Order: sequence, then C-alpha cells, then structure tokens
Amino acid sequence: MSDAKMGWNFWRVARWSIAAALLLTPAVMMQVSNEWNWGPASFVLAGIMICGPILVYERTARLWPSVAYRGGAAVALVVSFLIIWINLAVGIVGEDNPINFSFFMLIFASAIGAFAARFQPDGMARAMLGTAAVQMLLAIAIATAPSTQREPGGAVSVLVLCGFFAGLWLVSAALFHKASKATGEI
Repeated sequence: MSDAKMGWNFWRVARWSIAAALLLTPAVMMQVSNEWNWGPASFVLAGIMICGPILVYERTARLWPSVAYRGGAAVALVVSFLIIWINLAVGIVGEDNPINFSFFMLIFASAIGAFAARFQPDGMARAMLGTAAVQMLLAIAIATAPSTQREPGGAVSVLVLCGFFAGLWLVSAALFHKASKATGEI
C-alpha cells in the first residue's frame, strides 16, 4: 500500500488521537492531584510505549494489505503493550518482584520469533502460537512458586491474567493463520 493510500483516514486519526489523549492524561492529572507525579522520563517512556506500537502497526499496514494480517499484528502489539504496561505499573506478580522480568523476556522471545519468521503470515502464526504456549508454561511455573503464594491474589491471579494474555496470543495466531491461507502459503 503506498503512502498516498495510507493518508489520514478516520482510523489513523483515531489511533493518534487516543495516543495523544493517553499522554495528556497524566499531564492534566498532575495539575489536579498531588498523587500523580510524573517526571520527564515517565513521559518519554510512556511516549515510546504508546507511539512505538502505533508506528509498527502503520508500517505493517503499509506492507501487508491483508485485514487478517493487520489484525494479527494489532492483537500482538496490544497484548505486548498490556504486558509491559501492567508489569511497569504494578507488576504481574506483585510490585518489585524480580519474577516480573520474565514477562519482558516473553515479549522479547515473541519479537525474535517474528523476525525468524521473516514476518511471513504462516511463520507469524507459529510464532504467536509458540508465544501463547510459553505464556502458559511461564504462568504455571510462576503460579507454583512458593514466592507467588505470598503475593496478593497469589497463583489464581497469575493464572487468570496469563490465561487472558495467552488467549490474545492465540487470537493473533489465528488471524495470521487466516492471512496465510488467503495468500496460499499453507
């Protein structure tokens, strides 16, 4: 898809408007409440976390006209964003728990899988399927760890949240699989 066709359509304006609103929210809340204390580094990190996936998605939309492929990429980017955001905000396994670092490695492994698949739909489907499997194996390992029992919510909260994330990875895999069938790669 050429840059001219990518123009500023409704969905693109909506994406960037939501990103701007998300970045402006802490700035406004800092004026209203003393409980919001963001420094410049927090805004830079939030900007990278919010705008980075949007830029990746827009690049994907230019390269892959398939709605299924773009949907798979969007779901993978959203679940990656959610895992990172929750981990930085409160931690998936409680605040300041070093086990939370493993979830960053999961996102890293997912990205490596995408690169190894050369972003081809059939390979992306397998990479997202593998990421879902690793997500659940990681959840089981963490949920059975004695340190998790001391955290609020314990094993149940880890399993439920990771199950939700694994479900999103599976949705992404299914969309990439659909894209691969449409292109005749299977």
